Amino acid sequence: MQVQQNVSLKQYNTFGIDVTAQSFASFSSLDELEALTEYKQELSSINKISPLLILGGGSNLLFTKNVDGLVLKNELKGIELVNEDADYCYVKASAGEAWHTFVEHCIANNYAGLENLSLIPGNVGASPMQNIGAYGVEIKDVFHELQAYNINEKTIVKFSNAECKFGYRESIFKNEVKGQYIILNVTYRLRKNPLFNTSYGAINTELERMGAKELTIQNISQAVINIRTNKLPNPKEIGNAGSFLKNPQVSKFRWHVIWEEYPDVAAYKVDDLHYKLAAGWLIEKCGWKGFRRGDAGCHAKQALVLVNYGGASGQEILDLSDEIIKSVKNKFGVDLEREVNII
Repeated sequence: MQVQQNVSLKQYNTFGIDVTAQSFASFSSLDELEALTEYKQELSSINKISPLLILGGGSNLLFTKNVDGLVLKNELKGIELVNEDADYCYVKASAGEAWHTFVEHCIANNYAGLENLSLIPGNVGASPMQNIGAYGVEIKDVFHELQAYNINEKTIVKFSNAECKFGYRESIFKNEVKGQYIILNVTYRLRKNPLFNTSYGAINTELERMGAKELTIQNISQAVINIRTNKLPNPKEIGNAGSFLKNPQVSKFRWHVIWEEYPDVAAYKVDDLHYKLAAGWLIEKCGWKGFRRGDAGCHAKQALVLVNYGGASGQEILDLSDEIIKSVKNKFGVDLEREVNII
């Protein structure tokens, strides 16, 4: 176990924000994790370090200041088929596996259900925390269970689908038990016989452009990869965390007020009383798409993505998001919430 002091976290977050961790270490086994959490508690008892931050792929957070505490990088690895029945394969992946690597593994083995979630940045451990989703599919649709380490009790606990309390980019790990558990692995229930989901219009269009002669999970995955590559900036080239703000749900009345003035409003009906609006459309209508101030900006191809062109601070990006949220509220009477975690 090696704990380093005053370590830059620039390479560990996809925004590329250069902040410093007071203490930093990585773990690739349960024994190392237990030793590090014990180390953290010993230091806390003498008031040297109290906060604990677990880092995965660093793809859904924004650092606005240095981290005065212990940062642990989750590097648990491993993918295995743990069970199967007539219809499903149950595949377990360790939390430190890169998400897209795991998706590629499943597609190569004809495990269906994750193809629409191709090329999402980050690690497996973050997938249930955020209930990640894209192109008509969310983690809750394929999630079976996970194992997590209770930091205070030093026990391993299983969480079922229901116990995770999944919501739109939400779970129990972002709310009631935030900071109490470290996710070790996640098991997904994937289909042997796929149920294709191409309801998102761009997928069908891309499949046609590709000249795909049959519908397969491999073709859908490639279509999603093509769409994301064309529309979203590569974090290795331009710092970003993907979608920065959530698509808001509004009342039917609010949707109708907006629709009367903007018949092209990007929205879909949730139920008889609610509609979900495309946050990117709202932001673009407020004139932010392609906006840049210094090195903080709003991406030119997707207004939902805030970017760091190289030297922006986390606070500058956060301030920009505040301005965007206020402008959408003033213009449309709609409240936007951040999807990215602010540190």
